[in-house]
Amino acid sequence: MVDVPETPLLDTVHTPEDLRKLKPAQLRQLADELRAETISAVGVTGGHLGSGLGVVELTVAIHYIFNTPEDRLIWDVGHQCYPHKILTGRRDRIRTLRQGGGLSGFTKRTESEYDPFGAAHSSTSISAALGFAVANKLNDRPGKAVAVIGDGAMSAGMAYEAMNNAEAAGNRLIVILNDNDMSIAPPVGGLSAYLARLISSSEYIGLRSLAKKVTKKLSRRVHKGLGKAEEFTRGMVTGGTLFEELGFYYVGPIDGHNLDHLIPVLENVRDSEQGPILVHVVTKKGKGYGPAENAADKYHGVQKFDVITGAQAKAPPGPPSYQNVFGETLAKLAESDDRIVAITAAMPSGTGVDKFAKAHPGRAFDVGIAEQHAVTFAAGLAAQGMRPFCAIYSTFLQRAFDQVVHDVAIQNLPVRFAIDRAGLVGADGATHAGSFDITYLATLPNFVVMAAADEAELVHMTYTAAEYDAGPIAVRYPRGSGVGIALPETPEKLEIGKGRIVREGKKVAILSLGTRLAEALKAADTLDAKGLSTTVADLRFAKPLDEALIRSLLTTHEVAVTVEEGAIGGLGAHVLTMASDEGLTDGGLKIRTMRLPDIFQDHDKPEKQYDEAGLNAEHIVDTVLKALRHNAPGVVEEGARA
Repeated sequence: MVDVPETPLLDTVHTPEDLRKLKPAQLRQLADELRAETISAVGVTGGHLGSGLGVVELTVAIHYIFNTPEDRLIWDVGHQCYPHKILTGRRDRIRTLRQGGGLSGFTKRTESEYDPFGAAHSSTSISAALGFAVANKLNDRPGKAVAVIGDGAMSAGMAYEAMNNAEAAGNRLIVILNDNDMSIAPPVGGLSAYLARLISSSEYIGLRSLAKKVTKKLSRRVHKGLGKAEEFTRGMVTGGTLFEELGFYYVGPIDGHNLDHLIPVLENVRDSEQGPILVHVVTKKGKGYGPAENAADKYHGVQKFDVITGAQAKAPPGPPSYQNVFGETLAKLAESDDRIVAITAAMPSGTGVDKFAKAHPGRAFDVGIAEQHAVTFAAGLAAQGMRPFCAIYSTFLQRAFDQVVHDVAIQNLPVRFAIDRAGLVGADGATHAGSFDITYLATLPNFVVMAAADEAELVHMTYTAAEYDAGPIAVRYPRGSGVGIALPETPEKLEIGKGRIVREGKKVAILSLGTRLAEALKAADTLDAKGLSTTVADLRFAKPLDEALIRSLLTTHEVAVTVEEGAIGGLGAHVLTMASDEGLTDGGLKIRTMRLPDIFQDHDKPEKQYDEAGLNAEHIVDTVLKALRHNAPGVVEEGARA
């Protein structure tokens, strides 16, 4: 733990304006207190820890030097923003992080004027900052835009697309590259700090500008050669030649934990007429907290934990997680099929691909934060006869939708998509919810879209996908643990487009897709108790639909209800379209669709989110009763007169 002095400076800092009243010599104490407060808060709430601890000094320095919120500070992804939130008027709520009604775990525009741009997906900060900077330039407004982007986020092409266009912003755009993992440069010391201060100084930049003006008077060939020589010389000494080629003035690398180095460099950069500028800082995830520094993942994401020991709260033993069921099943299937390969985009443990990689290291590929590349890479593998599984969270797969359409679906290539975090995800909130994949995949020709109702079904569907070579196929499954069903020793190859009847009845039909099946069965129990005989079907496939099964249910029951963990346009829309095309509602059938509401739901416990969404058993029962428009025996429908 960090030793905190007796007189806390942090208690006097409510906003960055208060911070800027401190003397430079006081900033070290403030940073230590800020680190301790971050550790204490996350110990209570859980969440992202290591990344925030790595940017404590950087956060202090940025708010000290720049005039936030007039100067726009944009954090890439945003999981490192907890210290930022503490310094920007939200310390009194910091122990509500990721809780229902509390602070978001990411930056959020509606939460504070100090969060000018919401983020939770990676590699967007430079593009957004460029927008702020150019808008200020065009409107002759003061204010700089500062983007803080991690080295991992630099693996995504979007960051380079933005940098390639950044010249339009001039000196209003500053990019801070937080190098905490890739080790773009080795650890830095006094000489490097001196050089960074030197080349960011107005004297050096002014001399460089004068030299450029002089050399322009020379021949074009000489002018170009001298410019390249100067750039190359600085690149050899400090690094950053790539960024110079993209039009940035490169400064660094500097120690991101040394405020004596950070402050003068950021002052120079702030006051420079040169631009755009990239400042390269080297930091350490988990800095200042031993358990985080020593952990393999630097405590990237943690449960509630004991601040003294670092021991995280452990959930009681239960069913295996869906991600591990997928990873272990795929690893086992690959033992007898050397065509199977697994691809993930910077989420090996989150998707279970780490299990596959351990068993088959030569056939596992983590491509970094590059979902577009992951999909097209998988398409190339499939075109060459391999059986690629592209394991990506539902929310992140959205980033590669164009590649899914053009590189996979149109070419009808057998890429297998393992879509983790389908449905609502709890504490990560709207930015990470897998709300749209049924809709955006089931609309595509050639696609097969499956949804696992439980962990045993996931085993069967993974095997089915492995054996399916006729075109693209996807299986979606939620975050968290299964429902406790025993896993099959031998997986079953499912018939494409065929569902199953789980429970037979006569009056009401519940057509379930995915893990709401358990709630559908609870609803059936309640309806049966009310004298309403209920059939429950697990459709398994959103596409192709089991038309024979659906036709049978719609023509033999008085009420039919579809239930899915997805947005409008998914299963319910496809069933309604089929019913309309075939005139199945002409005989008086009452059909209703239940799906996620047309809102972005805030973070909360998953069970509360599903209650808010109206997708629990009681909501299914209520939907059936209202559709029937009469009271079940002995029951008065809500809102009706007895």
